[in-house]
Amino acid sequence: MQLFSIALGALALGACAQPPPPPPPVPHGYVEGAEETAEAQSRLIVAEDGGALRVLDLLTEETRDLQPVPGIRDVVTDGRFGFVSDANSVHVVDSGAWTVDHGDHIHHYRAEIRELGEIPLATPVQAQSDKVVVALSGADGATVLLNREPLEKGRIERAGDLRVEPGTAAVPFEQHVLALSGDAVRVLDRAGAETARIPQPCPEPAGTAVTRRGVVFGCADGALLVTADDGPFRGEKIAYPPGAAPRASEFHQRPGSDTLAALAGEDGAWLLDLSKRSWKHVPTGPVAAVNAVGAGGSLLSVGTDGTMRAYREDGTEIARNQVIPPGGPPPSIQVDTSRAYVNDVAAGTVHEIDYNDGLRIARSFRLGGQAAHLVETGR
Repeated sequence: MQLFSIALGALALGACAQPPPPPPPVPHGYVEGAEETAEAQSRLIVAEDGGALRVLDLLTEETRDLQPVPGIRDVVTDGRFGFVSDANSVHVVDSGAWTVDHGDHIHHYRAEIRELGEIPLATPVQAQSDKVVVALSGADGATVLLNREPLEKGRIERAGDLRVEPGTAAVPFEQHVLALSGDAVRVLDRAGAETARIPQPCPEPAGTAVTRRGVVFGCADGALLVTADDGPFRGEKIAYPPGAAPRASEFHQRPGSDTLAALAGEDGAWLLDLSKRSWKHVPTGPVAAVNAVGAGGSLLSVGTDGTMRAYREDGTEIARNQVIPPGGPPPSIQVDTSRAYVNDVAAGTVHEIDYNDGLRIARSFRLGGQAAHLVETGR
């Protein structure tokens, strides 16, 4: 009997010592602390020069007021995070809305809005990012690299520092960072060491855009497109047409799009089609803001008279609508796959524009105060 009891005890201990079952596999696309959704969770970060800062959820129409940032100079975004510049630092806001593009499919997410802290940097800043790092380039060329994974978890963690030509942006691209020095685009590893240099020069650089086809740098003589395509980094110059109007110095686009818009002086716009490697100048009349819908879509502009206009790729005007009063502070145009957003600065209002329906105002969000700065996240 005693031997039987000992045997039973040993059996019980053996059973208790069995390893626990493995955890269930993590579903594809799972992100801890976030909800995956079927559609983009677009949000607007809206700021006043005086410091008021808020996030507007375009699906629920709810507004979240954030801690004021006195003396706001600019707001930029990398698609998820907002970077709010004051006189001498940049404040980081997690908008809680983002899209992950895997090429053949897309994931959309929503999470809580969070204020993450600030970084001393000469402002205003430019922001570019990939899946690993965020590059914040100050007005004096000083650039801070942030590790993206800690940022997504609510912590600001520096990955390194480098310097670019003042007024330009460092761009994380293909496991490297592209940085301008003089008129040369340098290819740096993540530690900041130069590994290559693009042979084509970019005189008087101004303006940067990241597209599916590569990174675009604005130059005095055209655009420099930098690509990698599973091989060495290469540059291709897309020259302005003969007798060109004033150069482009800042690009605007629907995120990831291969069609870029830029102001061309005070009375025109540039449309840069990377698929055709071509520029198109559109005489708009006195203009305050421009953006591009994307391949095959419209060029959008808002004139100093407050009228929004849509143009075909050949420059033909196809629609117009008065969306803000004439003579006010210049607005901005944010574009996603079906709507555009225009801020009436003085009225503290943001208009949602259906650019596929004659520039109809679909909704207006009266936020109060002033709407001097506007960016869209979640796209």
